[in-house]
Amino acid sequence: MTQIVPLGEARHLPFWRRPVTLLFLMAAAMPIAFSTWSALLNNFTIEVAGFDGSDIGWLHTVREIPGFLAVGVIAIIIFMREQVLGLVSLALLGAATAITAWFPTMGGILTITMLSSIGFHYYETVNQSLQLQWLDKVRAPKVLGWLVAAGSAATLVVYVIIVALWETLGLSYNIVYMASGGFTALVALIALFAYPQFESPTPQVKKMILRRRYWLYYALQFMAGARRQIFVVFAGFMMVEKFGFDVHEVTALFLINLVANMIFAPLMGQAVARFGERNTLVFEYAGLALVFLAYGGIYMFGWGVLLAAVLYVVDHLLFALALALKTYFQKIADPADIAPTAAVAFTINHIAAVFLPALLGYLWLVSPAAVFILAAAMATVSLLLALLIPRHPAIGNETRLTNPLVRPAE
Repeated sequence: MTQIVPLGEARHLPFWRRPVTLLFLMAAAMPIAFSTWSALLNNFTIEVAGFDGSDIGWLHTVREIPGFLAVGVIAIIIFMREQVLGLVSLALLGAATAITAWFPTMGGILTITMLSSIGFHYYETVNQSLQLQWLDKVRAPKVLGWLVAAGSAATLVVYVIIVALWETLGLSYNIVYMASGGFTALVALIALFAYPQFESPTPQVKKMILRRRYWLYYALQFMAGARRQIFVVFAGFMMVEKFGFDVHEVTALFLINLVANMIFAPLMGQAVARFGERNTLVFEYAGLALVFLAYGGIYMFGWGVLLAAVLYVVDHLLFALALALKTYFQKIADPADIAPTAAVAFTINHIAAVFLPALLGYLWLVSPAAVFILAAAMATVSLLLALLIPRHPAIGNETRLTNPLVRPAE
């Protein structure tokens, strides 16, 4: 029989069965499958399936469709608890990743990618909701930083194995995908039965809601999704297509990212707590605009591989500051709105993701530099929006355009 434990009483459980421990376990398990899939993807699609820039664009468009449909989580949590849905989705991500190499054709890769993407996006939607419900506002920025570091640490072990053993033991795509995806699925299934169901003190609204006072959060999510696609789809693809990186070299670049995240993610959480969401996000977006302009310069002026690798690491680090967007919403949201708004925000985040990779895939064939210049423009728009965040956001003080003494109508 399922054990239901109110969140306030969870502190009496053994440490390993508490909500925060479960968040750390999921944070470690998810990237083992997803990051391994990402690290091998460009080499797998180019070497095995013969993809070009247009093909990779279509692949990522298909991958983002479930993100666009993440609002469906609202309907599912009417019948299934968020915690259960999150772990089932995590298991699906792992299982689909495990069999990725079994289908080395365009149609096969698109199908398996769709399945793994459903698991990933529904897990991420629920996970964000649980984080904001289970963590108090004071501790949230620091704990979110440590969660990022935990995911990086877990993935580091896998990437070290790939770098050290890919050529030495002649590892295949199938072996690596099976091992990483299978591990994630196993952890999810164990957690599903080993942990009680935690009951949040505030029942969540189980219908789609769009509130006018969240408009800035929605806008920032939309721009973040559009901008992120260019990095996810084309930054790694550039390293393989332009500079000829092998699997172990791409994975080594990911390793550097992981170590950097382990060191800096907790510091970033502290920075959000100290300097506030507005200052943190302005710094992130300004840095991203400069990085994307430099990416464009690599194609326009022939800058070398070392600069490209450095930019890739800096780019990845700046994206980690996005935890400030989570804590901004946590501060302005009614507690009952967290789950439905997480789903709506994920859909908004993926509106551009559905069409942008495919369209930019064609632009990439003509001018890769133009793709990155467009990303720099998007980062600049995000920066201007971030300037509207108050120094101390709260319910009734959602933007700098809001009169903090008068709570606006919903």
